[in-house]
Amino acid sequence: MLMDDKQQKLDIRYLRMAKIWAENSYCKRRQVGALVVKDQMIISDGYNGTPSGFDNVCEENNVTLPYVLHAEANAITKLARSSNNSDGATLYVTDAPCIECSKLIIQAGIKRVVYARNYRLDDGIRLLKQANIEVEYKNIEDNVS
Repeated sequence: MLMDDKQQKLDIRYLRMAKIWAENSYCKRRQVGALVVKDQMIISDGYNGTPSGFDNVCEENNVTLPYVLHAEANAITKLARSSNNSDGATLYVTDAPCIECSKLIIQAGIKRVVYARNYRLDDGIRLLKQANIEVEYKNIEDNVS
């Protein structure tokens, strides 16, 4: 029981950190942050935005541009350029992953996803559960510890 309580507190703290990291995003409609954590160490991070070298403009006429990367995709692809390995890691993300990001999560070997805000579609969450990835929603607004 003590371990569960400790994990709950860590989950909330990492989600809050992901929310702060989301503030790096230049996207106006929604700022999303993600952290990949393994053995209580952050091994990667990401936020939604344009690819390296592109102007930091995510929307045009209130529509997200097609080349904008999601926070999860940024965090996972950043791992490919590092010596870190995401097998068995936990992904903390401010918003529930879409189906495209869920495919990346599965392929990256991430075994647990914790998110703080629902997405309008739930196909990404359903796919993660189908792949036997542990998925947890946590309301960080109600959990201040």
